[in-house]
Amino acid sequence: MLEVIDVDYAYPGGIAALSAINVAIRPGEKVAVLGANGAGKTTLLNMLNGTFRPSRGSVRLDGVPVGYDRQGLRQLRQTVGMVLQDPDDQLFAASVFEDVSFGPANLGLAAPAIEARVEAALTAMQILDLARRPTHMLSFGQRKRVAIAGILAMAPRYLLLDEPSAGLDPDGIAQLMASLQDISAAGTAILMATHDMDAAYAWADRILIFGAGRIAAAGEPETVFADRALLARLRLAPPLIWEIATALRATGALPADAALPRRREDVLAAIAGNGSPQQS
Repeated sequence: MLEVIDVDYAYPGGIAALSAINVAIRPGEKVAVLGANGAGKTTLLNMLNGTFRPSRGSVRLDGVPVGYDRQGLRQLRQTVGMVLQDPDDQLFAASVFEDVSFGPANLGLAAPAIEARVEAALTAMQILDLARRPTHMLSFGQRKRVAIAGILAMAPRYLLLDEPSAGLDPDGIAQLMASLQDISAAGTAILMATHDMDAAYAWADRILIFGAGRIAAAGEPETVFADRALLARLRLAPPLIWEIATALRATGALPADAALPRRREDVLAAIAGNGSPQQS
């Protein structure tokens, strides 16, 4: 388990960024972190991968406090991988294969093992056909996928994503979320900071909502998004799919005891009268 326990963090100059944060991420779990700009989402991710060190409290991996020396951070980052919001801050090699192979090569793996990891990571992100493509010839969405593949090739148990859907078109978002679903199903826990409320609602097992550096709400999506007053106070709009689903329930189109649909196709099926949605 990856844990943040009673953590505070302040930027230079005493600017408080996180206050009294307690988070535990379980293996294979899908967690979406929501909040307005400056709420503390990215700071939490940087705390979890060891970029920032708590002013108070601790980060623990499998019950052991993280060490901030070279050996401790190396061990942490082999287990906890982070993908930055802008892929151009992460990509540096001339070709996709070279970029994705950099991490495994630095682990000292033999060439066949490196190639196997790169192929598996590119396949997971549905971009195996880009392996020999120069990175400067990729679209923005392709570069995002390569950046994620570069972290996946390290075989992390925990994957941290900062705004992975930012800048993507609807089809790109759908493909990305499908890939993340498969990665999670294979056993990797994913923590995703995002402004995409609909993607978070459809995908996450658990939602964390940040406000002014604190966790303002945490729980299952249906429960968290039901607090309209909290969302309004934090300048967040509920997911459109959730609003439609609750309206369907209110009119009797969905049974009161039925799970709310979380995907577009499930809502359309409910509107069409094809029965209760099937959750995946």
